[in-house]
Amino acid sequence: MNTLAIRAALVVPFLDELVVGGWNQLFPESFYTTFPTVDLNPPFSEHFARDFGGATLAVALVLGIALVKPRTHYVVPAAGAFSLFAVPHFFFHLVDTHPPVMWQAVVLTTANALVALLGLAAILLAVLRDRRAATAA
Repeated sequence: MNTLAIRAALVVPFLDELVVGGWNQLFPESFYTTFPTVDLNPPFSEHFARDFGGATLAVALVLGIALVKPRTHYVVPAAGAFSLFAVPHFFFHLVDTHPPVMWQAVVLTTANALVALLGLAAILLAVLRDRRAATAA
């Protein structure tokens, strides 16, 4: 059951990184002009967007490995790498809310909080699973 919970915690961050990274890597200008609030932080830089896309896809890769093989030695570094981005990203949007409409600020901040918590939850679940297995042995 705990392995299923770990996979459940990893699936959203994996899909998030895969979609955002792929979109930035393949269609950076489309991401900039279409994704909510990104165009509020000009100027557009194709180089920066593609670099971000590649790095995001790299995190998606390790999250994907952890999703397929949810062993702690995969889950902790994958979810940790994701969390190193997601937690500061949440705090950025918590402090720097400039969407043109209040509901966008609320949705963006809430979504960022939930996704960031999933990365941390995956780490916690994997460590707890290992501790239970160690004490049962």
